Amino acid sequence: MRHVISATVQNVPGVLAHVSGMLASRGYNIDSLAVGETEDRGFSRMTFVLRGDDRVLDQVRRQLEKIVTVVRVDDISSRNYVERDLALIKVAAVAGAARSAVKELAEVFRGRIVDVAVDSVIVEISGAEDKIEGFIELMRPLGIIELVRTGRIAMVRGSPPTRELTEAADGARPADSASASESYA
Repeated sequence: MRHVISATVQNVPGVLAHVSGMLASRGYNIDSLAVGETEDRGFSRMTFVLRGDDRVLDQVRRQLEKIVTVVRVDDISSRNYVERDLALIKVAAVAGAARSAVKELAEVFRGRIVDVAVDSVIVEISGAEDKIEGFIELMRPLGIIELVRTGRIAMVRGSPPTRELTEAADGARPADSASASESYA
């Protein structure tokens, strides 16, 4: 089973290494990981994609919640959420038919060409994982020179803002963090 986990953490040096090291040391494989600042610069949000049953998810949650710099952990997989990935793909495309083919496919997938060189173009594409995978497969026959992808990012749809960051800034862990943990037990 695929789980998308969102963890709000204090934005301090070493948090990413601590969290990813803890997961690796316990044998959990991270399919995807993305980290970035939140609306409050004192906090970052980590989005993990992990595979495993509910027992694995519960263990991961408990281990993450033990880390002092982790403010909140949510499994958003069972909620209504938006998920996106970003890719930059450098494709062999000299002027002419090859470049036109790349441009047309990029437009169909709502991608955009962000760099043009004599013998290649770089296409930026964002969207759901299957959209990115589909575009990559169509680019392979044209000659992918280089490919870089972000990890998945995700956000629950229509949720009211949480108080987690305000409470964490005051030095307290969110009150609903404990109850959220119990609901996954």
